[in-house]
This record gives sequence, structure tokens and C-alpha cells, in this order.
Amino acid sequence: MDERVAAAWAVLPSYLSQHMLLSLCALGLGFTVSLPLGVAASRSAVVRWPSLLAASLVQTIPSLALLAVFYPLLLALSAVSRAWFGHGLPALGFAPSLMALTLYSMLPILRNVVTGLRGVDPAAVEAARGMGMTDVQRLFWVELPLAAPVIMAGARTAAVWTIGAATLSTPVGQTSLGNYIFSGLQTENWVYVLFGCVASAGLALGADQLLGLIESGLAARRSWRIWAGIAGLILGAVACLWPLIAAPSSAGVYQVGAKNFSEQSILAELMASRLRASGARATVKEDLGSATAYRAVASGDIDAYVDYSGTLWADVLGRKDNPGRAAVLAGVTAELKRRDGVTLGFENAYVLAMRADRARALGIASIADLAAKAPELKLGSDLEFLSRPEWAALRGAYGLSFARQTSYQPTFMYRALEDGEADVISAFSSDGRIAADHLVILSDPRQALPPYDAIILISPRASRDPRLVAALTPMVGKIPVTAMQQANFSVDRDHDKLGPVQAAGELGRRVGMAP
Repeated sequence: MDERVAAAWAVLPSYLSQHMLLSLCALGLGFTVSLPLGVAASRSAVVRWPSLLAASLVQTIPSLALLAVFYPLLLALSAVSRAWFGHGLPALGFAPSLMALTLYSMLPILRNVVTGLRGVDPAAVEAARGMGMTDVQRLFWVELPLAAPVIMAGARTAAVWTIGAATLSTPVGQTSLGNYIFSGLQTENWVYVLFGCVASAGLALGADQLLGLIESGLAARRSWRIWAGIAGLILGAVACLWPLIAAPSSAGVYQVGAKNFSEQSILAELMASRLRASGARATVKEDLGSATAYRAVASGDIDAYVDYSGTLWADVLGRKDNPGRAAVLAGVTAELKRRDGVTLGFENAYVLAMRADRARALGIASIADLAAKAPELKLGSDLEFLSRPEWAALRGAYGLSFARQTSYQPTFMYRALEDGEADVISAFSSDGRIAADHLVILSDPRQALPPYDAIILISPRASRDPRLVAALTPMVGKIPVTAMQQANFSVDRDHDKLGPVQAAGELGRRVGMAP
């Protein structure tokens, strides 16, 4: 069996079980809220219009944005809980994902409850009333049974939507089948991408068919179909959830965070491997956004992750000046002292890069040279760069104005440069693809970009943990930029591509940090 296929199969039980748990809880909670709300809405126009409008508005919000919005809200609640009760609430991963997906599941259920109940034959309702049934009796014995097929149709739609949208919960720290897709796109591991898509689609279609069996049984009054559908759902859920049920408790497991590019995954796996070598259990939460990762370590939702001095200087501290590498590093370390940050020994700066032949043809060696040609050129960036302070600083210092600016997932950003869809890209100096693709880094004579040193940020709670500190401190000053470039390239582009776990092992052995 191909190594990538074997690796994908190995993590399927974990990804599938957590995806199933999230989807089931979201659908269950969505149905619990939507059913009584739908009953009230079917009875009153005052309730019906605002409730359906609110549910419809939720659907207009991109699902990834809705997931991201709930994380800072939960952090605020966690801070209040910590102040009042002495301990915070979990804000990363499951909780924000559950809240967002619950809202996403509500519209089809709510709409079909209202439609089904309002579509019940008035004669049947009048007959029930004539028999002396109370309002509650009429609802449960007449109206809901008659409306059940329509309500189940809404539940089918909600299930498909929720299971599909759950793949987007990965960036807020929830393990799901989306882990395949996000990591696969980053490393061009199309086996992973295919696994994620097929598994998610298969889960959604299976749930849809079983719910459809219940729906047809309700419509045709065939009890065997109803019970067959229910049994199928229960057996399928238990089978998917079994790895999670049988797994040991997660108490005492270190959580190492990683942002959504290869270097982060490699370093996170190296940190986790060193913790495991000390006898601890450690997991990696991948594909976190920059803001999410920082808030997570500050609140203790993750124990440690790698960030960069320039990112912290500009984003967290809100600084726009550039006093030099030493001053930036010292300032960041001092400001974040309560988080017990220690530096890793390699530099990884944001840079602007071009193909060497294109830069020579245009006579561009620096960003100052680029400014004169920029109106005729196309800029490609990663998903964050154009909204970051560094880009604002570059525009202010050099007056950059490109003919077109396009954001890409990092892998496709390099492809765009290769194919001519972009003339200039934002890159990291430690990326092995710079040398492999014969790119040149444009100098920054006005020092608009701050310096970047990798820093391990440790949460306030974890900084008091001697095992974690002892495992991670030896990494300081041990990773030269050339070694990091080789590790990144082995994941991103090398012919015999490695996964982040294997690349972390190779990097550890190369720099004498193997656990």
C-alpha cells in the first residue's frame, strides 16, 4: 500500500469519530431548539417572521467566518468565568464549532417545521378539536405526526449541510475530516484531500439515505422503514464514535498548536515528539489562524506553539516601527514575559520574491525598484498577508500599487508565480521553494518589514510545568535557517515528499534534537 494512503487510513478513525461527534451534537442541539421554535412560529406571525429571518441571515454568513467569530466570544465568556469562579471555559475547538454549526442546522429544520404544521389539513385539526383534544394533544397526536415527513425532509437537508460545514472547523482547533483537506492542500498531498472529500461526502450521503428511509416510512406509514432507518443511524453513529469512546482520557495531554503552513506543522510535530519522549502524551492542533493561535495560548487552550517576533510585534503589540532585530526580539520577549516565551535559533522573515529571470528582465533587485514597475505587475500573497500590518507598512514606505492582488493558499501561491499568474509573491525566507524555484528575494532598503525570529510561546499555566519547559528549552538556538529550509522543502516540494511527522524526525536528527 502507498505510504500516503496508509497514513491517511491510520488517522481516519480519529478524524471520523470527532467529525461525527461534532455533527451529531450540532444537529441534536439544532433540532432541540428549532422544533419548539417552529411550533411557536407556525402559531404566530409575530414569532414566525423574525425567527425565519434570523435563521436565513445566518446562512448568508460564510461558515468559516461564523466559526471564527464564536471563538473570541467564548474567550470573553471564559475570562468572565475565570474571574467569577476561578476557572475558565474551553473556548477552542469543539465549543465554537458546535455553536456555529448549530445555527447553520436550524434554517431547514425550522422552515420545514413551520411549513409542515401549517400544511396540516384543517379538517383533521377540527376533527381532533371536536373529539375534545387539548392543544397539546392535538399537537402531539395529530399535527406533528401528519407534518413528520416534511419535518424529516428538513432534517435531511440540515444533516448534509452540517456534516459538510463541519470540515471547516479545523482552523478553530476542532479535529475533523477537514484536517485531511487543509493539510493536504498545504503539502500537495492529494491523497489526503481525496480522503477528506470522499469521507465527508460518504458520511453526509449515508446520513441522508438513512433519514430518507425514516421519512418515507413516516409518509407511507411503514413502521419497518422507520425502525430500519433509526437502527442504521444508531449503528453507524456507534461505529464512527467507537474510537473516541474507547480512547483513553485526554486529561494530562499536552496540546501543541500549529498555524496553516508546513513549517508550523513540522515544528509542532518536533515539539510534540520531544514531549512524548519525556513520557508525556501530546497532540497537535493544526491549521490555526494567527489570531486564533495566539489567543489560544494566552488563554491556556493550547500549551505551546511557535510564532514569530515580527508577527507579535505588529499584530499583538500593534507596533509599526522597526527598531531592528535585537530590539524587536527583546521588546516582544519582555511584553510577553508572563507567557514564558523562549526563542528558537533561526530567522524566518516575510519577504517579497520574484522569479530570477523575470527580476533580471525588469531590472528589479529591491522593493524600491519594484515600486516603479508595480502598476504593471501582479502580486500573489498568502491568505493573511494583505490584511496584515506588514503589508500596510510596505505600501506606506514604498508606495506600492499593483495591477492586481490575489490571495492564495501558500502552495498555490508558488504555482501562480511559476505559471505567470503572479509576478511577485509574499514568501518566508526559510521556505525551501525559494532556492528550488530559482527565486530572488528583493531587498528592503527602507526596512519596512520587521525582523522575524521564531519564538516558542508557552501558556501561563504550562510555563510552570517543568516537564514541558525541559522538553522545549533545548530547542533554543539549535535550528539554523538552512536546516529549516530543507525540512520545509521535504514537505512542500521534494520528489520523495515527507509528511510533517517524518520531516520533524529528520529535522531533529539533523540538528541533534531527535527525541
